[in-house]
Amino acid sequence: MDRRDLLRAVAALPLLRAALPDQALAQGYPARNITMIVPFPAGGQADLAARPVAMALERILGKPVIVDNRAGGGGGSVGNAAAARAEPDGYTLLMTLSSLAVLPEADRLFDRPVAYEVSQFMPIARVLADPTLLAVPVSAPWKTAQDFIEDAKKRPGQITYGSSGPYGTLHVAMEMFANSAGIKLLHVPFRGAGPALTALLSGTVQAIAAAPGTLKPQVDDGKLRVLGNCGARRIASFPDVPTFQELGYKDVEMYIWAGLFAQSSLPAPIATRLREAMAQVMASPEVLKSFEASGSLVAYQDAPEFSRFVADDSARLITAVKKIGRVE
Repeated sequence: MDRRDLLRAVAALPLLRAALPDQALAQGYPARNITMIVPFPAGGQADLAARPVAMALERILGKPVIVDNRAGGGGGSVGNAAAARAEPDGYTLLMTLSSLAVLPEADRLFDRPVAYEVSQFMPIARVLADPTLLAVPVSAPWKTAQDFIEDAKKRPGQITYGSSGPYGTLHVAMEMFANSAGIKLLHVPFRGAGPALTALLSGTVQAIAAAPGTLKPQVDDGKLRVLGNCGARRIASFPDVPTFQELGYKDVEMYIWAGLFAQSSLPAPIATRLREAMAQVMASPEVLKSFEASGSLVAYQDAPEFSRFVADDSARLITAVKKIGRVE
């Protein structure tokens, strides 16, 4: 082959690759390490979901799955946006929370550039779906949710609470509760649930709404007390904690779910491979045991059911955000 023929052949390679069916492109998947972006620091619900899943995926797929805590503020927006911009080849996944749909709406609410759209993502599998719980230090004077509410009414804007960032799941849960109870609290945002929890334990803030898996170790150690459950029913890890709906606050219903996503244009065969792998992951005894020990039971959904769940839950959360309005 002379130099001219060689150049023509090289120039034709991208066209040949594009012409290959998706199935052929996916045959070797995965051929290298996979990155799983977690848009929050360690210690929060997304991180607790990601690490057992990443370890199990490594065993099934045969390649390292590296958890990348891409926390840069914005309640998860930075990491979500990074995953949305990544090449849709199955090598950059996203383990994120229910705030996924809320954050673009918050950008629009404040007339900011929208960092990403939910339509850029393909749901792969839901992992966890827990109600948020209201927790305070054991040294706090409030023994019940009603104690907390009555004190907050006497001191509007003086009781502080931490969150994972503006319009993140924890922020929306607390504002939903405050609106329903007719109280005013002082929001102190952090870069994730882990730092917010640290602030609560150190006395920097006085309350937090977080997932059971985040709170249970601290409750078991006698450091925190849980006052209320934002779910529709009580949960096994905190059976004595009443729901806010039981207490008469019917508008309070908030869940902090964690799920695995890829880019919306991911080739179908790679998406299928990931779905099949996640089905095995979520049936793994090691994964089930890990989540049970943390106080969060597996809430697995495959892509079709998870897609419907995300659409329904996102619609409800966006309505809640619009009701909350612009809250700094």
